[in-house]
Amino acid sequence: MEKTTRTDHHANTAQAHGSTEAATPAKKTTKRSMLCFVLFVLLGFSLGCSEFVVIGIEPELAENYRCSIARIGELISLFALAYAIATPLLSIFTGSFRRSTILVVYLAIFVVSNFVSATAPTYEVLLISRIVMGAVSGPLLAVATTYVPDLLGAHRSSIGISIIYAAFSIALVLATSAGRFIVEYLTWQVAMDAAFVFALVSAVLLTIFVPHEASPHKEGSAQKHSALASLREQVILFKEPPIIFGVLLFTFGVGAVYTFYGYVAPYLETYLGFPPAQSGLILLVFGIICIVSDLISGVVDVRAGMKPIPAMLFALALALLALWLCKTNSALALVPIFLIALLMYSFSISCITMFMGVARKRHPRALVLAASIEPTSFNIGIAFGTLVGGLVVTHAGLGEVGLVGGILGVLSCICAAIARRFWQRMQDSSPDRS
Repeated sequence: MEKTTRTDHHANTAQAHGSTEAATPAKKTTKRSMLCFVLFVLLGFSLGCSEFVVIGIEPELAENYRCSIARIGELISLFALAYAIATPLLSIFTGSFRRSTILVVYLAIFVVSNFVSATAPTYEVLLISRIVMGAVSGPLLAVATTYVPDLLGAHRSSIGISIIYAAFSIALVLATSAGRFIVEYLTWQVAMDAAFVFALVSAVLLTIFVPHEASPHKEGSAQKHSALASLREQVILFKEPPIIFGVLLFTFGVGAVYTFYGYVAPYLETYLGFPPAQSGLILLVFGIICIVSDLISGVVDVRAGMKPIPAMLFALALALLALWLCKTNSALALVPIFLIALLMYSFSISCITMFMGVARKRHPRALVLAASIEPTSFNIGIAFGTLVGGLVVTHAGLGEVGLVGGILGVLSCICAAIARRFWQRMQDSSPDRS
């Protein structure tokens, strides 16, 4: 449901931007349109690689910059926090600017921040570059999706947008696992350089091939005032209980996973004793199961909505607690680790449907903001979980991340039950206002 709503919004946005491609005969633009779409898919993959590459090379970064694993975890948590804060704000406040100009500016910042990350002489420089990269990654992905209706047509834009986001998710699989393989046979620097090369190639090709609008918006400042008014109207959405507890659900649920996953490389190698090559293989399998988890999420939403979500989050909590109970038994620990992967994304689509449903029933003018709640909340959860995990690793050790993650999972289960109750009441009492 999120993708359908995004598609409608992006289609309207694309019309407002007045893409020059719309004036060109379809037969003449088909090949170029498909090329541009493929480049946006490459960009989605590049964005994912840039965010998740650090997870696979944490021990080496800690050694190189002479700091603790917990401080390296800040590279993940602050990236995610910047992503969560900047995505809705920049998406709203840059609405009055020419789309192609915003795309080029975001691409330039993304490439430069990747270059600085790959060549950072100190930890502080690396951290700042990651924060800047996180702040621009979400808005860049949002701008990229506004081109999809122009390139593929409105009837295929939902599929196109889902492919771009799938490329971002696949990067989670490859970036973390490839990082461990690269460390085994080359150096961690190669992994960072590869992320920069992906960013540079995708940015250059997009700048060359993506059509540029002939003129900026005629609406000018009037549109900006409209965007600000829209912001005031949308913020009221966060007064709704299903939204409040839905955001908390993600904060604790995703946080539970990233208390462990934010430090998965040192956990597998330092605590469980796997060599880098085996740890890379485990991460590859973990990532593949995460893709299955995404598919399960869609099936769960279609068949049952929010009903099974509290139980699924409770199962996630049990898996994390089981990981803690396994201690250093590496073979046994793989069972809860892969179960965590299976449950990691299982609740996402049902929550997206709930967010969009609340907006339709109570605040139809807040649909755009509702569409951004899931990725924003997910990154808040990443930031929160990685921060908590860092504190646990520093003060209690790697072996305790499963226990703390399990506790957060229980809190998420409680929030899910409350959100589901309020959402059910809303469904029973009020029709859609859209």
